Amino acid sequence: MNSELQIKGLVQLSQFLALFLDKDEAKYDDNERELLGLLKKSQLENPWFTEENIKFALQQWANLLTEKNILQWLSAYKRTVESKKIGLILAGNIPLVGFHDVISVVLSGNIPLIKLSSKDQRILPFLLSKWNDFSNGNVKYELVEKLENFDAVIATGSNNTARYLEYYFKNHKSIIRKNRTSVAVLKGDETDEELQRLAEDIFRYFGLGCRNVTRLFLPQDFKLDRLFENFLAFGEIINHNSYANNYDYNKAIYLLNQEKFWDNNFVMLKEDSQLFSPLSVLNFSRYQDLDEVKNFLSENNNEIQCIVAKPELNLDAVNFGDAQHPKLNTYADNIDTMKFLEMV
Repeated sequence: MNSELQIKGLVQLSQFLALFLDKDEAKYDDNERELLGLLKKSQLENPWFTEENIKFALQQWANLLTEKNILQWLSAYKRTVESKKIGLILAGNIPLVGFHDVISVVLSGNIPLIKLSSKDQRILPFLLSKWNDFSNGNVKYELVEKLENFDAVIATGSNNTARYLEYYFKNHKSIIRKNRTSVAVLKGDETDEELQRLAEDIFRYFGLGCRNVTRLFLPQDFKLDRLFENFLAFGEIINHNSYANNYDYNKAIYLLNQEKFWDNNFVMLKEDSQLFSPLSVLNFSRYQDLDEVKNFLSENNNEIQCIVAKPELNLDAVNFGDAQHPKLNTYADNIDTMKFLEMV
């Protein structure tokens, strides 16, 4: 397969997406109307995949897949001479979460055997078909119901699923991903604008992604009211039926157990040291010394996908508002997928 044509086609795909997202729906051509129809079907089949969130995901790819970005990313790796078949078991917690794996396999010179998530079956096949068209037929892939005759596998699932996958694929080269979440460390002097960007890191995709912040580290004197005031832009989230059900359920449990929490009618703050919080709940703890936080982050490194904080805290973090904007060389579970593919 011709890598230059694959890259050219991927750039054209990003341009197609940018135009689709920018154009008035009344002016859509047949391809754009087809994509819009798939967005609407996806939302009907999976209520968590709102049209807004799918479009947000598409916009990230449209922004990311420039020729400059792709070439810079690929320059650190060697393309395989002999194509191998790489099984991909994709997650479906947020829209297009497996697209990076597919792109990585194709641009490494290999062939992805793709098992789609039942929660995300519509958009990815369309994008692959368009990419192949834009590449003059140079993108080879297979959509499968069951993985067979593969050389390696990359699979994403829950911690329970991962144990099964590790056993099932024990005789194959593999990356088996588990549950991860993200955290934010506040210094205390954050502006309202920064806290509003933090809200994006928390609430985008309803908090279902591994890059969504579920745990806050706050200075001792930080006022919780500042968070609630700057989260208001996401207040409409409570009108989503599935999210509201989670909110009502968790609130009822806390009230029944007489647990202390803070509430603004669409998200609850709970003082809890757990990394993972229930949907609609944000765990937090207070710290006196940043070393306490660093020790916690180090001890729980295998469960943390992303840290959000100011650069001056030196935590190898992303800026507020950037958690849902990973780069091409940002890898799930911090395992370099392209390096893995070089060794298959």
